Amino acid sequence: MIPEPPRASGEAAASARLARLLDVAGLFLKLGLVGFGGPAAHVAMMEDEVVRRRGWLSRERFLDLVGATNLIPGPNSTELAIHLGHLRAGWPGLVVAGACFIAPAFVVVLACAWAYVRFGALPAATSLLYGVKPVIIAVVLQALWGLGRAATRTRAIAAVGLASLAAVAAGVHELVVLFVAGAVLAGARWATEGRPSRTAHGLLPLLPLAAAPASLAVPFGLAPLFLFFLKVGSVLFGSGYVLLAFLRADLVERWGWLTEAQLLDAVAVGQVTPGPVFTTATFIGYVLGGAPGAVLSTVGIFLPAFVFVALSGPLVPRIRRSPVAGAFLDGVNVASIALMTLVTMQLARAAVVDIATLLLALASAVMLIRFRVNSAWLVLAAAAIGVALRD
Repeated sequence: MIPEPPRASGEAAASARLARLLDVAGLFLKLGLVGFGGPAAHVAMMEDEVVRRRGWLSRERFLDLVGATNLIPGPNSTELAIHLGHLRAGWPGLVVAGACFIAPAFVVVLACAWAYVRFGALPAATSLLYGVKPVIIAVVLQALWGLGRAATRTRAIAAVGLASLAAVAAGVHELVVLFVAGAVLAGARWATEGRPSRTAHGLLPLLPLAAAPASLAVPFGLAPLFLFFLKVGSVLFGSGYVLLAFLRADLVERWGWLTEAQLLDAVAVGQVTPGPVFTTATFIGYVLGGAPGAVLSTVGIFLPAFVFVALSGPLVPRIRRSPVAGAFLDGVNVASIALMTLVTMQLARAAVVDIATLLLALASAVMLIRFRVNSAWLVLAAAAIGVALRD
């Protein structure tokens, strides 16, 4: 009797792939559930989990992925989750990481939208955020310290970072700051190398050409709703405030699908719920078209992120191998740190409002830095404290 060929190695490899995929799913479901504070906080939490705790990648490579997400349109923290999932578990990980990071926010926002339509008001969230916001400040500051040390390897990079911070604070557009910072360091490296880099040209396809012009009058329907949010996800750079302006121009002024009050309520829900701010689309979709509208709006605004990451991800290692393109990425990285720093400063003014919130921020910083407590537990504990103090 001929013995069967050994299958242990193949089964072990399949088991290892499944374990990695489940690891990715568990991590990003958790981050999607406790990820209050917007993109800067999400990046900080991901750095804590995948660099410091799990060792999936080095801090330098993590920074490269942060820089890459700033070069493409769409929700940066979601795109970073998709990059990390791909790095850890291949193409299945790319899909699973993004979907698991979005799913908790989708469910929470959908529940808020149902309550809004059913009762005409938003569920109260001020007590919860009263406790959570100071902890988010500590989480982001811890990440900024580590990422900043990794990003500013030379005095020239540090100087570009400080100049980027000053420019953003003065009101210069984020994209201009990112590309000027990259161009300055790339130009300096090009002058040293004495030759251009063809790899640097690979950065150009990452930029969208332009937004599609909006129609002056569009009757409401599920198909136009999906196509609108697909366009938004394909061309939108910037923060939730940029998203607000984009939505207002079409949904309120041009098409009259929403009122000003409804739009502001939708953006507020996206800001105060965990996970990506772009789940504002979920709320708007439900208000306009019920559950089908919520699903189509969510898929439309997030689908381009998966496509852009899939297209741009393979370029990141090639960019880093090129001296000139690598210098460009160094500039983008340090400018990204500057953007996160400014956002943190703005958030701190709104988060630390009295002695209680100051003590929460300081205690959280000690727990994170001295005892390395998982940030997710701190966020949950702070939410409970906030409710207890305010109720």
